[in-house]
Order: sequence, then C-alpha cells, then structure tokens
Amino acid sequence: MPEGPEIRRVADQLEEAVGQQALTEVWFAMPALKTYAPALEGEHITDIATRGKAMLTHFSNGLTLYSHNQLYGVWRIAEADETLDTRRVLRVKLATREKQALLYSASDIELLNAQGLVEHPFLQRVGPDVLDPRLNVAQVAERLLSARFRCRQFSGLLLDQAFLAGLGNYLRVEILWHAGLLATHRSMDLTPQQCQTLSQALIAVPRLSYQTRGTMDKEGTFRFEVFHRQGKKCRRCGEAIQKQTLSSRPFFWCPGCQK
Repeated sequence: MPEGPEIRRVADQLEEAVGQQALTEVWFAMPALKTYAPALEGEHITDIATRGKAMLTHFSNGLTLYSHNQLYGVWRIAEADETLDTRRVLRVKLATREKQALLYSASDIELLNAQGLVEHPFLQRVGPDVLDPRLNVAQVAERLLSARFRCRQFSGLLLDQAFLAGLGNYLRVEILWHAGLLATHRSMDLTPQQCQTLSQALIAVPRLSYQTRGTMDKEGTFRFEVFHRQGKKCRRCGEAIQKQTLSSRPFFWCPGCQK
C-alpha cells in the first residue's frame, strides 16, 4: 500500500494536471455521488490536501472529494481525449479541456461539505500528518511520551494512523533503523536522547522520501537501508540485515546497530 509520501506526490501531480482549471466533465461510478456531478462541472479544484493515506480534493463550490486508495486504488492522469488500456474499474473522472484525472479501483470515496469534513470518522481519528510542515520534533516527542502512546511497542505504534498519519511499513522499518531502535522498544523506556533521535527520524525520513525517493545517484537522497535488504550487509555496521513478521507485516532490521 502506498504510504504518505507516495500519496502526497500523486496529489502534487493531480494538482499540476487538473488544478485551478474549469472541469468540463465530472463522473462518478457510485450512484450516491452521481447526483453531484452536474454541480461540479464548471467548477475547479482549488487544492488537494492529504491526511496520511487519504486524499482531500477541494472544489471551488465548497465540496470536497474524500478518497482513500486502500490496497487497490490508483489515480491516473491522461490526455483529455485519451482512453487508457486497463482492466481496473473506473470510479471517478475529473476532466478539464486538456487532462483527465482518473481514479480506479478505490472503494472508499465520498463527497463531503464542510460539516462532513469535520465529522468524518477517519479524519477525526488520524493523528498529525508527518508531511505537514507545521508538525515539529517537539510535538512528535510529546505524542511519543503521552499516556496514550508511551506504553506501546513501536512495531504496532508506527503503523497506527492515530499516532502519526502517513506512516506505513517501509517507513516503520527505516525510521527505527535510523533511530537505532528495535520494534519491541517503547517510548517510555527510552532515554531523552533516544526519544529526541526517534522524534527527528519520524519527521525526517518520511519528508526525505517525499522529496527525493526515485531520484538516483544524488547525495542526500532517500534510499532503503533495511527494507527488503535481508541478508545484505548493513551500511552502518556491516552486520547482515534480518527479516521477520511483526504486526502481520514483514519487518527488517539490523541486529548489529539496532539494540
């Protein structure tokens, strides 16, 4: 499943393709949403926000399209007259004179007004987004040490969107490697320095992934240090990377420098 950085990059691409332009065609597969399509034609997308793995497409008439890709959903961008060759099921079409934004296979899709946004169960439950520039290290440390989260092992905590939105499995293992911690650690057991290091990694690793993942051969870009590197040498200490299953997900770590 894509994690916060991947969803944010898709949102950026959609904004560039169809944002701030009059919508010439709006189509929904879901019968409950079809009635809204005429009201959106002629309007434009003002901006696209993300909350973890959810996308919020805001329209100029005040409505917001909430979508969550879950496991199978995917957005595609096409030319206005292009027909994509795919077996996926089209759920949403947002077209301008030049481009189309097409959402395939997603099942969690709603149109919300301002009140609906405030009351939406997922948006009420999720924690701060790790890519939100307003979120800082001190705030992350405060959440780590709060009564709600301080007793939980990192194996589950770093997958819980109520803690920080946008984290997922590859970020979980990379963050813990950067912090030099094990999945069985809890924030209540950390020294102040360990807590500070983890809080920094919880912000820095996702933001570096968003900014640079896929950029090759440049110093300071994101790369996997442990994720899917089982059996290979740790680039920090030389020990072989290990793999196991934690919280029903594959987990990767270095026994040499994560203690």
